[in-house]
Amino acid sequence: MNRDDTLTILSTGGTFNKIYNPLTGALEIDPEARALRQIMERWRCRFELRTLIHKDSLEMDDRDRRQLAQAVAECPGAKILIVHGTDTMEHSARYLTERFGSERQILLTGAMVPYSIDPVEATANLASAVGWMKGSERRGVFLALHGLILPEGAIYKDREAGYFRPRLHKGEKG
Repeated sequence: MNRDDTLTILSTGGTFNKIYNPLTGALEIDPEARALRQIMERWRCRFELRTLIHKDSLEMDDRDRRQLAQAVAECPGAKILIVHGTDTMEHSARYLTERFGSERQILLTGAMVPYSIDPVEATANLASAVGWMKGSERRGVFLALHGLILPEGAIYKDREAGYFRPRLHKGEKG
């Protein structure tokens, strides 16, 4: 991991971090990322959590991606885990690949169901991501979702099936 074996986690918001607001009836991004803190505090893993952006990924734009890239550039270690909304995760992964290439190990994960509603998917995706990062030295930008950990461009969100799938050939879905 980083110099002192601390995992850096950047949280951009996304469905993973949504919580129910009983006053408005809406699901809102938790700027404190309590779901991530709750999971990580139960594990024997040192982590540094940095929250930024606090948006649903559908609301993210290139200004937000520049902010994310700047946060990655400022991280001291070579391994960075990013919790990101699943709707535009592929776009952000491509953006980070263009800026960092294989200089670091950057892994994006998220959830299609908020942790606060059903913690299983979010916890499974995060656990897969953390375990892979602890055991792998591969550099580049990767996505960890639904039992898959693949390089950017090799995975896509199948909106009809409701989960992520491997891309069979570059540029092809399914």
